[in-house]
Amino acid sequence: MKDTTQTMAFTSDDFKKDNIKHVLRLVQEALEERGYNSVNQISGYLISNDPAYISSHKNARTIIQGADRYEIIEELVRFYLSAIKNEE
Repeated sequence: MKDTTQTMAFTSDDFKKDNIKHVLRLVQEALEERGYNSVNQISGYLISNDPAYISSHKNARTIIQGADRYEIIEELVRFYLSAIKNEE
């Protein structure tokens, strides 16, 4: 049985990470439904900050603009570096 009297610690970093993951998943699905290469389109948006790279299908453009672009880039770099470190 789980001890419900103990206080759980919550960090904003966990929330940011989960939010970015959710945003990218929604945007990827919307782009792919429209036949776009999601990697190219999301990369174009992150590099240029031009929302025209993201389709408005399923509100993907609005959703990705709701997340901080620098935090998305930071999380992607963190994830990639962690993945290549684990390969070694």
